[in-house]
Amino acid sequence: MELGIGIGWRPEIAAEVESLSGIDWVEAVAENLCADHLPDSLVRLRERGVTVVPHGVALGLGGADRPDPDRLAGLAARAELLGAPLVTEHIAFVRAGGPLTASPRLEAGHLLPVPRTWDALDVLCENVRIAQDSLPVPLALENIAALITWPGEELTEGQFLAELVERTGVRLLIDVANLHTNHVNLGQDPAKALDELPVEAIAYVHVAGGVEKNGVWHDTHAHPVSEPVLEVLAELRSRVDPPGVLLERDDAFPPGAELAGELDAIRATLRKAAPSADAGPDRAASRKAVPSAKAVPSAKAVPSADRGPLSSPAPAPASDGSAGTGARTTAPAPAPAPAGTRDRTAVAQTALLSALVAGTPAPEGFDHRRLRVQSRALAAKRADVVAKVAPELPEILGDGYRAAFLAYAGSRPMSGGYRRDALDFAEHMLIAGGPADPVARRRLTYWWQDRSGARPPRRTTRLVRAARAVLVGK
Repeated sequence: MELGIGIGWRPEIAAEVESLSGIDWVEAVAENLCADHLPDSLVRLRERGVTVVPHGVALGLGGADRPDPDRLAGLAARAELLGAPLVTEHIAFVRAGGPLTASPRLEAGHLLPVPRTWDALDVLCENVRIAQDSLPVPLALENIAALITWPGEELTEGQFLAELVERTGVRLLIDVANLHTNHVNLGQDPAKALDELPVEAIAYVHVAGGVEKNGVWHDTHAHPVSEPVLEVLAELRSRVDPPGVLLERDDAFPPGAELAGELDAIRATLRKAAPSADAGPDRAASRKAVPSAKAVPSAKAVPSADRGPLSSPAPAPASDGSAGTGARTTAPAPAPAPAGTRDRTAVAQTALLSALVAGTPAPEGFDHRRLRVQSRALAAKRADVVAKVAPELPEILGDGYRAAFLAYAGSRPMSGGYRRDALDFAEHMLIAGGPADPVARRRLTYWWQDRSGARPPRRTTRLVRAARAVLVGK
């Protein structure tokens, strides 16, 4: 299925998206949609024949645990409600801890990279097949941007993606902005990654903006698309004609005219980079075959004979990419991850996430400076998202909101979603006797009481006592 040119639908720019000309499709964050009804804007777009694709951010398919059945059911329900031709998610982990490690569950609140190792690949492939079997439409997975890299990796990004596609038949969502991010932050060559990955498996492409600070590229989705990102898009287009290309914007939304200008720049890049008419078929069909990842020697790679047989390659879609989104590819189900693989993955991911959000010692082999950058980025994102889901908090606390939240986040890892995080932050402030202004403290107390619901008795007792003291002026 050809998607064409699209844009990420967000409630903040719903009117602008509806008014843009030449939009063939939109993508909506799945977790921001109700499972039983759609926003009026998406209803109108669908009535006009605009395709809507749900884009998940919370499955954590790269995590050590098997995918949560409720999250999968929710994603499936949204795909059916939208009549979507496919659903998309990320190659990432977003939580760690829990039963596999006999430790508290930790939430990252963000997409974190999985190690490109055979162990992590085994776990990811099994999780992907579980997801594929639970979804009514094909699944495509996105490469993510990273501030950190794991020590002892055994595969390049392109090799890792190629092996994933070969084993599972999953489609790919290639984010060219993320390839650029990893080039700046980790020294990874986007052209090499594109040469190694199976570009014929691409379902569609993301393009987004970011900003460089102190030598680190931050994938903000809140800045205009930069020329280097468009250059990576051109590299991709020189290899294959992707079924769809989509502009993402998640914050600091500009006027509709600026969005239209960025879309025009994307269209111009695709036209300019397209192989000439006399160049024959796409380079994807004619370039020299890249060796499979499993054929690349690695000092730590386990020989394939000891790992069991790999699945046969998935049937390749048409070279023009037309089967990239609509056809459900069947690949033999891989064997379950070998014994101990999930446990090892769980321990490693929990140690990393704990260092990032709970201040525990950094695992051996990681760049401590980069871990600090990632830790600050996670806390800053928590503060930003909590301010969005609970806008009353920055309004009540004023200029002191951000500093207070970052101090809280430094010692209080997130264990649930952002709404739970907002309530926990307010509770923490009240129990500690804040805020200092009596009027703000009273407003925060009423806000918390209105939204908290049932709590464990011990914690409720402590908060009620604190709240009672506030209300009687003690």
